[in-house]
Amino acid sequence: MNKIRRIIVVLVFAVIFSACSNSENDYGGAFIERLRPAPVDGGFQMDKYWVWGGSPIKGDDGKYHLFASRWPKKYPFFEGYVFYSEIVHALSNNPEGPYEFSDIAIKTRGEEYWDGRMAHNPSIIKYGDTYYLYYIGSTYEGISPSADSLERQKRIYRQPAYKNIRIGVARSNSLNGPWERSDKPILSPQQDGWDSVVVTNPAPCLTQKGEVYLVYRTYIRGVGHRLGITRAIHPDSAYKRIVNGPIAAEQVEDPFIWQENNIFYIIAKDMTGDITGEKHASVFLSSKDLMEWQLMNPPKAYSRTVVWGNGDTTVQGSLERPQLLFEEGKPTHLFCATADGPGGFRKASKTWNMVIPLKE
Repeated sequence: MNKIRRIIVVLVFAVIFSACSNSENDYGGAFIERLRPAPVDGGFQMDKYWVWGGSPIKGDDGKYHLFASRWPKKYPFFEGYVFYSEIVHALSNNPEGPYEFSDIAIKTRGEEYWDGRMAHNPSIIKYGDTYYLYYIGSTYEGISPSADSLERQKRIYRQPAYKNIRIGVARSNSLNGPWERSDKPILSPQQDGWDSVVVTNPAPCLTQKGEVYLVYRTYIRGVGHRLGITRAIHPDSAYKRIVNGPIAAEQVEDPFIWQENNIFYIIAKDMTGDITGEKHASVFLSSKDLMEWQLMNPPKAYSRTVVWGNGDTTVQGSLERPQLLFEEGKPTHLFCATADGPGGFRKASKTWNMVIPLKE
């Protein structure tokens, strides 16, 4: 019966999604046409570490602050983050970078905590005088696995370290910390719900009223990756699901949500390429009420094909975890996690965070 309900939910949202997919573009021009060449030496990278994600914000000190995930390169990229990722803080005098490592914002703190053994996928916002750093964390018992054992790991999704992934938030009055971490996560999988497998990849949207709409990614067995959404009346209050099902019927993940002119927008990773025509490009969605989401025209926000400031063009193995830098309420730069290689996490030899300036 539960399986039937899940299928019905997906079909209902598929109808909504399809019916709205040919709407007029109300963003004032295609997002993909706003992309400028990416600076070759921009972004954030660290020798001997995998670097992933990157959430930017301009500080009161006039500097640009970036929060990203890292874990040692001696561990395989995909399996390694589940056990060894931590969140670091980097700085730059300009938005493009390069960003320089400053400190570890969220580190390990003991297996008795929900996020005691791993922290990953940060996203930063500011409300009043307080910064809120959203992220996923996990814990597990015993000794951390060796690099050799992770190389042989085939079913990471069955491991407690993955099953224990939750979404939480840390607070600070300074981007330099220290960060006050909660003893409990703000969002966990529902025991018998449509998002019972995992909740991950938090994307907060702060409104002028101080409400937070938090989009997240889950996985539905037999269906694939989907996005859910929650609401909190204040960043420090409880986060409650406002839709009992996915907000889009297609396979998407790595969402980023923001609001402009009373319209909500999401850019996210197109898992199959069925929406944009390019696998792992970015899809562009909009909504006026957070309930019905429509594809923008064109539906592609960006491609894995990148034009660089030196005139070169490359096809990145990965280009995902999109986040935007805002100045005076307008997005000015796109930050993405990226990887070299032909595609696929296990085929990359280097990952970093890159920056793409946006046209006004």
